[in-house]
Amino acid sequence: MSRRPCAIYTVGALCALLLVSGIGLILGQVFRTLMHNRLKKEIVLVEGSRVFESWKRPPPPVFMEYFFFNFTNVDEFLKGAKPELTQVGPYTYREYRYKDNVTMVENGTMVSAYNTKSFVFLREKSVGDPTVDAITTVNIPAWAAMNKVKGSFFRSSMLNIWMNSLGTGIFTTRTVDELLWGYEDPLLVKISTTNREVEKDFGLMIKKNGSNDGEFVFHTGEQNYLDYGRVKTWKGQRQLTLWSTNESNSIAGSDGSAFHPLLNKDERIYIFTPDLCRTIYMDFEKDVVVKGIPAYRFTPPRSVLASKEENPANEGFCVTPQECLGTGVLKVSPCRKGAPVVASFPHFYLGEEKYINAAEGLSPQREHHQTFLDLNPTTGIIVRANKRAQVNILVGRVIGFPKTKGLNETIFPVMFLNESVEIDDASAARVQKLLLITKLVSNFPLFIMGLGGILLMIFIILLFRTHKQKTSTEEDTSYSPVNHKDKDDPQNGNYIGMTPKVDTQD
Repeated sequence: MSRRPCAIYTVGALCALLLVSGIGLILGQVFRTLMHNRLKKEIVLVEGSRVFESWKRPPPPVFMEYFFFNFTNVDEFLKGAKPELTQVGPYTYREYRYKDNVTMVENGTMVSAYNTKSFVFLREKSVGDPTVDAITTVNIPAWAAMNKVKGSFFRSSMLNIWMNSLGTGIFTTRTVDELLWGYEDPLLVKISTTNREVEKDFGLMIKKNGSNDGEFVFHTGEQNYLDYGRVKTWKGQRQLTLWSTNESNSIAGSDGSAFHPLLNKDERIYIFTPDLCRTIYMDFEKDVVVKGIPAYRFTPPRSVLASKEENPANEGFCVTPQECLGTGVLKVSPCRKGAPVVASFPHFYLGEEKYINAAEGLSPQREHHQTFLDLNPTTGIIVRANKRAQVNILVGRVIGFPKTKGLNETIFPVMFLNESVEIDDASAARVQKLLLITKLVSNFPLFIMGLGGILLMIFIILLFRTHKQKTSTEEDTSYSPVNHKDKDDPQNGNYIGMTPKVDTQD
């Protein structure tokens, strides 16, 4: 066998081997499966894993913005008019968060930790000085006290006397700093003399600077990658005891700081939030790109805070059958010591029109008031997030308190927060590198097929050239008699020889 046919056969065999192998690897998703298994082993909450240190101390900066609603027509409202509100903010704080007292438990299959947060004011990102700027709003301690004693003539009368003697009104003017981080309230001081459990100070964020929400126990994700970061217990509880159904009391999903890798668009993400005393869920909305990193955007649908008529599963969140609110709001008084606190999205976004129209100055906008999570689907890493929530107080006529007799029941906005984070450049570069490696390894069969395709082209070219050379050789060969004598020899007959034509000259 000559060298050329041997080379052709070798190229043809390699071509077939590479193409068959590439197609087989693609159909079997071998390299993709290998890479995904590698990710599942790397993204676990154990010492030495790729994500453990960043889970304990997240590197991206987190910012907390507070916006207040300044109440500008108190006297008119007391006579039955709509409240007129002016949004003031943001007052921005850098939020430092880390996992404290991290301990492996249950033979290393779980990890316990405390989510500790602290806040530092950023003047350059704020509209003013929180220690100077004053806000007129609902007097939350007074409303909490009135709701606590309503139904008891003696206790209501006593509280009424105290409020009048102290000059305590149902609305108050305080600085932003006082409203957030606390102040000594005269009415609470008076009540504390008869009830030691009542604290003298009040603030929307009191005792939350440098503190934690209690002990969480998380799944590490080693046994099942879908359990990565999932909360097993909070404060030793597998379920809450605040609401009326098991579904409403369930503690499900993560705490919002970690999500399992290999997300898909069809799944629903669950997050347990101590601030709301419940688990919420988010659905896929759209694809986004953040700093070159592809991500899925998940956001709470309207059904999360829907009324029991719109979403029967929410009936368990009714404090009593008579205290079932409409779509877009959640009364959280069971975990706020009985205070008439109502949670919602800012400006009652996704809420009923009656709540939006109950006050002047509200204008819900998706861009500014939507809560969302942008998660990289391969790694589950948060690349951008905005948690937005509003604190409201349910105000209205309270029997035994003449100051409230002219009030209609209103869910009164006090303030809303925007907790935001975006992946930092260094972390983004690491994620991009990991995604590139994952993509290259997962697509290695395509490289094999590409190489097989190149060899197929070479094989075809070699076949073509061999065929062309063979045809050219045949065209250069002609037929002629050996000599004229033999041609005419009657004894031997005609003899034709394949010899090149030459001149027979002596």
